[in-house]
Order: sequence, then structure tokens, then C-alpha cells
Amino acid sequence: MGTLIVRRLLTSLMIAATVLTAAPAFSMQLVPPGNRNVEQPNVPGASVRRTKGTKTTFDRKYDKVYELLSTDHELMGKIKKVSAAYGVDPIHVVGAIVGEHTYNVDAYDRLQSYYVKAASYAGQSFRFAYDGEDVDDFIKRPQFAECNGKNDSYTLWSCREDVWESDFRGKTVGGKSFPNNRFSAVFFQPFYAGQTFGLGQINPLTALMLSDLVSKVSGYDKLNEKDAGSVYKAIMQPDISLAFVAAAVRRSIDDYKQIAGMDISKNPGLTATLYNLGNSRQRAAALAARNRASGDTVWPEENYYGWLINDKLDELQRLL
Repeated sequence: MGTLIVRRLLTSLMIAATVLTAAPAFSMQLVPPGNRNVEQPNVPGASVRRTKGTKTTFDRKYDKVYELLSTDHELMGKIKKVSAAYGVDPIHVVGAIVGEHTYNVDAYDRLQSYYVKAASYAGQSFRFAYDGEDVDDFIKRPQFAECNGKNDSYTLWSCREDVWESDFRGKTVGGKSFPNNRFSAVFFQPFYAGQTFGLGQINPLTALMLSDLVSKVSGYDKLNEKDAGSVYKAIMQPDISLAFVAAAVRRSIDDYKQIAGMDISKNPGLTATLYNLGNSRQRAAALAARNRASGDTVWPEENYYGWLINDKLDELQRLL
């Protein structure tokens, strides 16, 4: 236990030290536009199998979501408005939505279908739990004590996610074994692991992390892990979901500026990559540490998801 606490403390100190030294070390470098990789990185097998299972292709799914965005002027108006509220270029929000509906789910034909789907979840009873243990009880375990003083939802749930990774993932604790899987998949996706929801395809843990920012900027009620129904309502309702998409983009841009000294705001493929992968804080810290160690500049790279967005950027820009 002591070793794990020291390890987590060192990780936190590394991130804090990186934030304090980022500006003089990196002088806020602007990450160049475009893809770092000539060819698209491999698409994960799960995404390939899911797409084949629905008897479609990635090209067809891309065309479908592109058509939705190009014909639904109400939706595009909402995207532009919410992007302005969070101070991000709307192409980043477009990229996140296009990536999700190309590789993870198939787009509905019109915005109204998302409202109808959201309504179908209304009033249903959900809970965030694993093997009979509610997440609210789980985070009261002593391993999470170091997170108790963190008031902002982003730092609070990031801390809890770190504790899960170091103390519980794939381990047996107190006679109870825990899966070797992400915190969000184990406790926050009760239907099946990996499921995300709505227009923005946001998972519940991400929504909890971004709750304070979304409440501050958009005025929506803060979310609570004890009320899973409200979390699902937020990520299923298109209007609220779009706020979380924009907040996620804002957070990843800020993390890379503050921690790695890099401005990724002109590279929608990178923000799409981080939207897909999550953990922008940890990824920015790892990149900063790598650059300090090498004494050279290594740019962040897009994954298969972000590569598509950069590759299609001229076409996607025409939507705006």
C-alpha cells in the first residue's frame, strides 16, 4: 500500500512540476496542422468487427454522418453556438462527432431521432456499480482518501481514476477481484463495457469529470454519481451532450497548453484523437516528460480516428 501511495504521489508531483515548468521549457509551441503519419494507423479490431456486424463500412458510416451534418442546419447552428461558448473552433466539435459516428456507432438520419432516443431512457432506473457495490461506496475505500480534498470535478474524478489504475485494476483487494479494465468500463457502463451514448457518444465518467466546467459555462445542473439517471439524461439529450463535447475539447487543449506547453488548437485531428482516447492530462504529462528527457521536440500524433479528421479536413470545413 505504501509503495502505491508513493508512486501516485510521484505521478502527481510530476504533473504539477510539468505545469510549473511548461512555459519556459516549451515556450508554447504551436503543433503543426495535418497528420504526422502518412498512412492511417490501424483501426482497432473491435471497431472493425462492430462495423462488419452491422453490414456496413466505415466509408458508408462517414458518408451518413456527413450527410446529417450537411442537411441539419439546426444541429450545425447548435454546434457553432456551443463551440463559441467554450472558446473552441467548431471544427473540433464536428471532428469529434464525425469520428464517433464513423468508428463507434451509426448516425441517425436527423437530430430529432437523438431526442427520441434520449426520451426512451427517461424515467428508467440506473446505478453505477460493480458486482453489487455502488461506486459511491467504492470510492469511500481508504485508497481514495487522497482525493477527498479535490473540489473540482475534473481533478477529483481524475484522481479517483488514477487510484483505480494503481490499486484496483486487475487486482484482488480485500478478497474481491477487480477486472483488468478501465474504471469507466467497470463501474460506469452497466449495459455493456465500452458503451457510450447520444450524439456526442460520451461515457458517464467523462460527464462526471466535466460536470463543473459544463455547469459553469452552460448552466446545467452539476452531476452526481449517486444519480445515474441524471447523468444519462445529460449525455443522451443532444443540447446538453454538445456542451460536454465542447468541454472535452476545451479541456484537452488546456491540458496540452498547461502541461506540455503545446498548442493543439489548430489541429482538429489531435483533439479528435484525445476525444477518442481520453486521459489528456496524463498523455500531456507523458509527452512533456519525453521531450524534457530527449531535449528535442516530439509532436503528439493522431490515432486512426484523428487521422481521418485531418485527412477529411477540407471537406469537413465546408460544413461550417
